Amino acid sequence: MSAHPAPAPAAPAMTLPSRRRLPALLALGVSAALVASWFGAADPTTWLLETVWVMVGLPLAIALRHRFPLSGLLCGLLAAHALVLIVGGHYTYAEVPAGDWVRDWLGWDRNPYDRFGHLMQGFVPAVLVRELLLRTSPLRGSRWLALLTVCACLAFSAVFEMLEWLAAVTGGQAAEAFLGTQGDVWDTQWDMFCALIGAVCALLLLSRVHDRSLIRLSLERLSNSSPSQRR
Repeated sequence: MSAHPAPAPAAPAMTLPSRRRLPALLALGVSAALVASWFGAADPTTWLLETVWVMVGLPLAIALRHRFPLSGLLCGLLAAHALVLIVGGHYTYAEVPAGDWVRDWLGWDRNPYDRFGHLMQGFVPAVLVRELLLRTSPLRGSRWLALLTVCACLAFSAVFEMLEWLAAVTGGQAAEAFLGTQGDVWDTQWDMFCALIGAVCALLLLSRVHDRSLIRLSLERLSNSSPSQRR
């Protein structure tokens, strides 16, 4: 009788390891972009003021990666937001070339990159706040979750506008590039309104995707835990 060949062992699943590498790859990409943006920056002071959030947030996320890892969706959004800040810091928001192209194409009077930045200021923090509330508060399934998330994003936007006001008072003419008002007297109100739109859009478009990303994160953490921790 001829012996039947033993079945080939199943290939190990690569899904979880690849997802675990995603935050590290994003962190490396953002770090490289941050360093590169310093060279040839239009205004060093504006570069520092715009990218300080990246300089603080990235090390914080790395330091807490084992204690409080973030979902894959949130990691990707934070990296995208960091790149928006880095580009705005390098060129200043009123001089970003992509914004100039859009302005000329649509026949607008101002570079719209600043508006896009404030949309992101509501869009990405909405997912961050939602994740923090879902994981650290009893708001899962509550009708208050969405409202409190939007309120938190508006509060953050208002604080940012106060920081811009402080920069204008202390820096005078030197803070004009950081403010990026481009002559619009309603710029502060527009900034907060854009953040509001961004936060609402994030909740409407990404809530279910975010829930699935949180489930994957829970499964990954469970797979990495010891048998005693699973009990």
